[in-house]
Amino acid sequence: MFQLDAESAHDLTLKSLKWAEKTGVLGLYPQAPACAPRQAMGLTFPNPVGLAAGLDKNGAVIDGMAKLGFGFIEVGTVTPRPQPGNPKPRLFRVPQAEGIINRFGFNNLGVDNLIENVRAAKYKGILGINIGKNFDTPNERAVEDYLLCIQKVYAHASYITVNISSPNTKNLRALQEKEALSDLLASLKLEQTKLAEQHGKYVPITLKIAPDLTPEQVIEIADLLMQHKMDGVIATNTTLSREAVKGLPHADEAGGLSGAPVRNQSTLVVQQLSKQLQGALPIVGVGGILSGADAVEKIAAGASLVQVYSGLIYKGPALVHEVARALG
Repeated sequence: MFQLDAESAHDLTLKSLKWAEKTGVLGLYPQAPACAPRQAMGLTFPNPVGLAAGLDKNGAVIDGMAKLGFGFIEVGTVTPRPQPGNPKPRLFRVPQAEGIINRFGFNNLGVDNLIENVRAAKYKGILGINIGKNFDTPNERAVEDYLLCIQKVYAHASYITVNISSPNTKNLRALQEKEALSDLLASLKLEQTKLAEQHGKYVPITLKIAPDLTPEQVIEIADLLMQHKMDGVIATNTTLSREAVKGLPHADEAGGLSGAPVRNQSTLVVQQLSKQLQGALPIVGVGGILSGADAVEKIAAGASLVQVYSGLIYKGPALVHEVARALG
């Protein structure tokens, strides 16, 4: 796979996984080790290891992913309308640092396509659907995109993640600023209340935040999450910092850096959130988990659950089992 360019390898992996699931080959893959279930957001997670959003943007390989032993799966980020994302090349490996840089830009086939795929999947476990705004929707109207996506995915999701922290959609991270975020969270909460009544079920909403926040910003976000009674927070997305990969090939490519180089900053944000939230809502720790020990570190920092993505690229699906065993 590493002989191919990064995006071709990504696409081939998804196609291979789909084929392996359809032909039954994945049935031979060992089930995840026995693990104590975790309670969070009113949901019971069979194990605390999840697939982070971004790997399966369109929900095309949900059943294949489910066979790898995940306790939960998050698909997306999906936008109201299909969009091609940024020009290629837009995905780069930094193997010397076990990092990945992407500037995909929410490339996806749109929310309606995602729902078709979710409906077609046999998977009955916990499914998160991660939503974003279209690149050409101005921030002043971003809430419209998020509300439209929530309305469409609500009936099909175990929980919904609101992504305002990708560095690859222009000005998206400005939605993390206090006033904009407060307005967004208020609108989301109101819509959630309406939809819960309409569908007869309560679907939790989480917020995914960036690792590049100041301690003051993290405190501010934590306070807003509690004020608006949100259900969880995912920490963190990719980083714009290049300190950990300075001088390495591809280090200067634009985009978000994930994998081992974001581990420490992500864990620090989890710690800061945990201190401020004091258990008011659960934290999903994601960023730089390439071993069981990395996951234990996230839980020790205050996370209730963890997610992996870049670690799968460097360690393969055995990482899911390793993390599940480490977290018991």
